[in-house]
Amino acid sequence: MQQNNHENSIRELTNISQGQRASDGDGVQLTRLIGSQQIDMLDPFLLLDHFESDQPNDYMGGFPNHPHRGFETVTYMLAGKMRHKDNAGNEGVIAANGVQWMTAGRGIIHSEMPEQESGLLKGFQLWVNLPKSHKMTAPAYQEFSAAQLPIEYADDGSEIRVIAGTTDKGLTGPVINTHVTPTYMDVHLPAGASFNQSLAITDNAFIYVIKGSIAVGNKGNLLSENQLGILSAGDKVTVSTNNTSPSEESDFLLISGKPLHEAVARGGPFVMNTEAEVLQAYQDYQNNKF
Repeated sequence: MQQNNHENSIRELTNISQGQRASDGDGVQLTRLIGSQQIDMLDPFLLLDHFESDQPNDYMGGFPNHPHRGFETVTYMLAGKMRHKDNAGNEGVIAANGVQWMTAGRGIIHSEMPEQESGLLKGFQLWVNLPKSHKMTAPAYQEFSAAQLPIEYADDGSEIRVIAGTTDKGLTGPVINTHVTPTYMDVHLPAGASFNQSLAITDNAFIYVIKGSIAVGNKGNLLSENQLGILSAGDKVTVSTNNTSPSEESDFLLISGKPLHEAVARGGPFVMNTEAEVLQAYQDYQNNKF
């Protein structure tokens, strides 16, 4: 049997993006990192938005009622609170270091509104595609507070908050997704620390630096604060703090998933496999079938 060339190989940075400034919802200011002209998508990831502001005018409008069909939304908060309501009667608040993994499936109408009038609001929203076989599944939620997300502590002072996937030491996050078997980890590295994580060779993966800067892979290419780096194929991710800033701590997200390799047809809040299915989604929404 021929061995895969990427087996036992370290993933390196292949593309670095600062994202694009954008406005969504009712005037919410954010940076679009995936789903932009720079990075259209990274199968199975359709969109990644980062919002961060302590100016109420940047976020108070929130995201009033809007529909979704055909994918999942993942909201991970770092600071502040976001209240979620939908047309099926579900309601809750996502607070700092809490996550909501929502399966829109065949259709849902919801709002996401800041649960605060001042202070820092900071977090991410990731869109994860659903396979054709599950695009019309029933809507569902996986919601976990900060206290419900496990943290792995290492001897060097590093911490890994695990939302999905399993660390190399065996700590598993609570989110279950059998379609793309995602990894979603929030990693803190103190000065001089390092991080290693095995990933499936077939996964597409990226890192987003929340704070500080990091050196990635054997090449040690630097990824700086507020940059997203796409990783090459391989079965291992290695990260260390930036040696040129020996006192600097770093925080970053590592996210990966199995690509679906299916046709993607997008129409605003709907992501299907064909344009006809997108048009049908608009008709169903207009005819109150969500």
